[in-house]
Amino acid sequence: MTLSIRMLAAATMLTFGLAIGLGGAASATGDPENTIYLDLKDGRVTIQLRPDLAPQHAERIRTLARQGFYDGVVFHRVIDGFMAQTGDPTGTGTGGSDLPDLPAEFTDKASFKRGTLGMARAQDPNSANSQFFIMFQPAPHLDGQYTIVGEVTDGMELVDAIKKGSRSANGMVSDPDKIEKMSVAADQ
Repeated sequence: MTLSIRMLAAATMLTFGLAIGLGGAASATGDPENTIYLDLKDGRVTIQLRPDLAPQHAERIRTLARQGFYDGVVFHRVIDGFMAQTGDPTGTGTGGSDLPDLPAEFTDKASFKRGTLGMARAQDPNSANSQFFIMFQPAPHLDGQYTIVGEVTDGMELVDAIKKGSRSANGMVSDPDKIEKMSVAADQ
């Protein structure tokens, strides 16, 4: 009985510590509506969306995940030490969903660090649609230039294992890894 109480106390402290470590995401931690499961060939990555930072972008990710839009989509651009990009159904880096582009939701309340999920866009800051990227390392030069929509809370080692592209080809990947399935935890 004592062991169970200790285990419960340890789990509570770990959950509380993780919530604080998310840098302000504590209100969303554990919320199944804002938890995304990204199933890769080697296992499951858990992503916590940040609707407190980017409500329209978080809603877009949930909507497309629920439609099955991301299932089978490749990581078309993966630069070792920088980021892994996906979300283009054409696999070329130029495609998106049929939904309209979103206005930028830049923030100064969070920064691009390891595990951050950012929305990819074209030159126009208001052109994010379906593509997103996950940071391998911090990239403060992206702060205020791209929308932060979430962060990896579990399974970052699986993101690290995504097949990398050639730096000389701007990270474009031949025979790329793909998203097996992407879903909202509330729907499980």
